[in-house]
Amino acid sequence: MDLDAELSALAVQEDLPADLVRRLLRHPGARRSVALLRRDLTDELIAEIIALGSVRTLAANSSVPSRIRARFAEHPEPAVRCAVAASVGDEPPGLLARLAADTDPSVRSFLAMNEHLPTELLALLASDPESSVRSSVIQRCRDAPEEVRRTLLTDPDPDIRRSSVRTFAPPPDLLPRLLADPATRAAAVAHVVPTPELAGDPDSDVREAVAAHPDLPPGLRDLLAEDQDLFVRNAIAARTDTPPALREQVVATLKPDSPLAEWMLSFSRGTHTCPAPAPVPPHRTRQQAEALLTQAGL
Repeated sequence: MDLDAELSALAVQEDLPADLVRRLLRHPGARRSVALLRRDLTDELIAEIIALGSVRTLAANSSVPSRIRARFAEHPEPAVRCAVAASVGDEPPGLLARLAADTDPSVRSFLAMNEHLPTELLALLASDPESSVRSSVIQRCRDAPEEVRRTLLTDPDPDIRRSSVRTFAPPPDLLPRLLADPATRAAAVAHVVPTPELAGDPDSDVREAVAAHPDLPPGLRDLLAEDQDLFVRNAIAARTDTPPALREQVVATLKPDSPLAEWMLSFSRGTHTCPAPAPVPPHRTRQQAEALLTQAGL
């Protein structure tokens, strides 16, 4: 671990004395870690962090007192308001509603991830004129109430509808409409019983969705194992109920034309490898922490 990384790790050590935390504020990377992650910031430390220009990072720290974070909701920089919007509570009352009416769509997008957001404001964001805001609701609110899900599943933007079907279980009365919509047909397959008609659909995305369906009958599985599309066949190879001999036969036909395609195929089958986790930084005594700060000239 290099010196900068060691200082950033030290900055989040829970029992670090306040005077050493203050010295760390002179290091940009460590200051960001202090501002974002420490839960014991005093008003004095908060004032120093703001004076040093790390208000945006500080605004994202949910442990900062609400009376201070509420002030950040009026900050002229949208990035600061975004950081607040993601997690601030409704203190004082009406704060979340003000953020929902923010003129910058990025602020409203970040507000969509706020777990304190009441249903009426979530519904408002689901009907936001900016598609990026509506998309944020889909990404961050997988347990959205039915009112919100219906709004997004019938959105005028095909990309929003497609993302919604991939995220939410559609109400039964909407399924025929979603299956008939070219933008949502493939995603809607997961919510219906696989049929020969769907397995023979001219859209390869639809056939791939059928190939991945948990209730795929053996007959359709064997049919799709010979599909002309590489990714359809790969979906069959990725199934846990595909017989080993058939899987080996299908994998032999998968010859991607690029490293990216190879990675995508291996990821679907679970044969990719992830990097090793980063080592846990050591706990430092006061003497060790002071030595590290001295080494860094702090």
